[in-house]
Amino acid sequence: MNREQWRPFLQQWSEEWVDSHDPEKDGELDEAVVRDRWLGHAPASEEEIAAAEARLGCTLPVSLREFLAVTNGWRDAGCFIYRLAGTAELQWLADSDRDYLIEIYDELTEDEGEEEEDEDSDVINEGAVLRRSLLVSLDGDAADIFLDPGDVNERGEWTAYWLASWSGNGLEPFDSFYELMYEQYKSFHALRKPEGETKDGWDTRVEEARLAALKGEVDGPLKVLTEAEEFGNERALLLRFQMLTMLGAGAHEAGISHVVNYAHHPDILRHPLFEGELLPLVFEEDRTRDLPHGWSTLRFSKENGPEWLRSLLTDHEARRAAPDFQLSFGNPEFNAAVRHITDRLDADPAFQVRDPYEEQRRNATYEQTWVDGQPVITVLVSEESEDGVPANLEAHDPFGAYDRARERQRQLIDAAWPELREAIRLWRPLHADHIAPVALFADPVLAEMITGERGREILSMCRAVRPAD
Repeated sequence: MNREQWRPFLQQWSEEWVDSHDPEKDGELDEAVVRDRWLGHAPASEEEIAAAEARLGCTLPVSLREFLAVTNGWRDAGCFIYRLAGTAELQWLADSDRDYLIEIYDELTEDEGEEEEDEDSDVINEGAVLRRSLLVSLDGDAADIFLDPGDVNERGEWTAYWLASWSGNGLEPFDSFYELMYEQYKSFHALRKPEGETKDGWDTRVEEARLAALKGEVDGPLKVLTEAEEFGNERALLLRFQMLTMLGAGAHEAGISHVVNYAHHPDILRHPLFEGELLPLVFEEDRTRDLPHGWSTLRFSKENGPEWLRSLLTDHEARRAAPDFQLSFGNPEFNAAVRHITDRLDADPAFQVRDPYEEQRRNATYEQTWVDGQPVITVLVSEESEDGVPANLEAHDPFGAYDRARERQRQLIDAAWPELREAIRLWRPLHADHIAPVALFADPVLAEMITGERGREILSMCRAVRPAD
């Protein structure tokens, strides 16, 4: 990253910051910042940079050196760093008034023991890193930026670290000072959502990715949507969720809890797709959670969500309890084709055999405690049990009827896949932001049928662009 690249990037960041600034929430900006629409200062001269290097006893990494040649210090590097050092203020962390961080992380490293570092070469000895690091930030919200001269890549860049005590993540590494600054820029957009060229550009790219996804492209649109989501684009979040769900991504990356988050994504919960496509997935996640009294999006939302959300969940739950309730999988033609498959499978005797353990598991007594800030859920042991498993969970299937039924179910599910694949041709989006039939995953049989490979096959099919009438 040279100075010709730094200048337009920092200028755009400055203008977006000034334009999105709210004096009532953020406090006053410096007069010079408002006047010049520039968060930086005058450039550092070559002599000033050389003097800093002589004082520190090293050559500064390329991206930091070029940054200083554009601005000798910086204000508001994102929402949590208030000032970055200029040439005269750069110092080793060990020589600064924040050197106590070294002791803190030395103690943490000792507590974790040496064996973990030997077993995994990727483990960072945080105390050692901090002891040799250059402190680049001057003031922040319990957050700091460091550069590590002990880890230099082939481009002469030092590994950069972000450390926020409130994140719980420890030192977070980046390939260079520029990469870390770009991450702070993305975070600023995700949190403040400023209007302007950057937002408009991502809106355009997200629409292009949507159209490409409907034409059957997968990896290209997914890459665009991933970065757009990092910039706080909520449309990208919804589109990406649909693609990742079809691809069978893990719960942490693509779980319904990531999307149905009233604190971070309130607009998603009021989106026209929410009730028909997402809400059934919330209830299915609750049904399939690992422990019956453990955490789920549904349970958390019912206990902590706003009034309107709790009311919506209650109404939907009441409808699901009705004897004639049926899931809707989308537009009428597609819904009928899918219903034909599920009704046939449900009527097969193999699907009438119930899991002998399910009722006992869901009715067992569990206890949640907290250890080191993490929830630990334990099955309460009854007096009748000798092996740590409550007596009411010791039901068994002596003749193997359920195991045989499960094998037959798997055979029937695999045999029905070609019919479901053909039915996808009848699918029509219900909204412009609808790019995949994720409601299928609200049905446990269909969810089992659509493996990650089959989900990719569905996404690779050219699908309708215009929403169904």
